Formats: sequence, structure tokens, C-alpha cells
Amino acid sequence: MQCDGLVAVVTGGGSGIGLACVRAFLAAGARVGVLDLELSGLPDDPRVHGVRADVADRSTLAAAVAAVAERFGGIDILVNNAGISAVGAVQENDDEQWTRVLDVNVVGVARTTAVALPYLRRSSAAAIVNVSSIAATVGLPRRALYSASKGAVHALTLAMAADLVADGIRVNCVAPGTVDTPWVARLLSAAPDPEAEKRQLAARQPTGRLVSADEVAAAVVYLASAGDGSVTGSSLAVDGGMSGLRLPARR
Repeated sequence: MQCDGLVAVVTGGGSGIGLACVRAFLAAGARVGVLDLELSGLPDDPRVHGVRADVADRSTLAAAVAAVAERFGGIDILVNNAGISAVGAVQENDDEQWTRVLDVNVVGVARTTAVALPYLRRSSAAAIVNVSSIAATVGLPRRALYSASKGAVHALTLAMAADLVADGIRVNCVAPGTVDTPWVARLLSAAPDPEAEKRQLAARQPTGRLVSADEVAAAVVYLASAGDGSVTGSSLAVDGGMSGLRLPARR
């Protein structure tokens, strides 16, 4: 899991899983460009270059990616992490919400990848890691829109891997379970009983706890590292066993 001398770009790197990825890449020896709307929480490190950008706006993305490439001399790794949530059954989200979430979570991945590809094609260690979710393959209650977006990210990962393998660019995704992040904390705060809701979220994972952002980041760095040259078109679950294990109910 070494990324010595490589340059990684992380979208949504200002908090949560994205910020954990920034720190993990630094620990692995990489330099990191962070694309986000909020950059105040980034590490004070000369190897980190934050650029304000919106994955729903191609022009800001193109300028931000170019700024990172100019600062560090190229780009080797792209982590498509930026995303937004949605709660509700299929009839509960209106057309505006569907358009917004799919635009950020799915088209945002395609936009960012498209503007980064010219730089990735110049790298001898190019890799793309998309952040999907176990919601892509496991039915969760009241997550119809979010699950649809992450299912699309999973499918897009496979299609991108097929298109880019001849260019020497590996494409994989991580599929986290419920991660203990500020994003999840905001969702919990809207529940009638946040502590009870958090216990329920933790209990649905066989490990009995929420996944940590650092655990997801470690998987991202593994998939991006130069030593992982034969892994492409894969989805790595970091979900406490939720997607694969069927255990007896706790008594």
C-alpha cells in the first residue's frame, strides 16, 4: 500500500471518508489534491493542495484538476468520493431530488473522470477508485434514490474499467456499509431518537458497530496503490460483513 511520489485527487476530501482518504494517502507517501466546496478542515501540509470545486459544475472541475496537475506535476490517482444522501421510499423523493442526487452521485463521477483522464493517461501507475455503497447491492429500507445512485456507480465502475484497461488505467470501487461520519451524524440528528437509531444502524452490521472512515480509506489506498496492478473492475466491501454474512439473530 505504498504510493510514494504519486499524486492523488480526492473529491469531497474536506470531511468524512474523503478527509480520511487524504490522510491515508499522505501516510502512504502521496501528494494529494482535494476538490471540495469546504476546505477548512484540511491538514496543514505542503503535500496537500485544496481547490474549491463542485462535481456538478464541469468548468470548476476542469480548472481544479488542472490546478492540482500544475501544482504537483501530474495526476496518478483519482478518488471519486463526493456524494450526497437521500432518504425515502421510491414515492417520497420528488423529481428535483432525483435529478440533484443522480447529477452529483453519478454524473459527478463521470464529469470528474472525464476531465482527469488526459492527466491519468500520462501516468504509468494510473488508478481510479469510486466510492459506492453496499446499498448498490443490498436492499435497504427508505433508501431508494440513494441506492439507485450507488447502483449506477457500481455499474459505471465496471464499464469504465472495461473502457480504460487498454490505457493502463485500473478502475475499482469500494462499497462501505454505514460509516461513522458527520454525514451519518446529520441523518441521525433528524431521527426522533438519535441514539436508538444509531444502535439500530450499528446492529445491522454483523460486527455490531459502524464502519470507521479510516477503514474505508485504507481500502481506497489499497486499490489505488501501485502494488495492486492486477485488480481492476472490482468492488471491495468494507461493511462489517453486512453484504455477505447471514448470522443468527442476536438474543
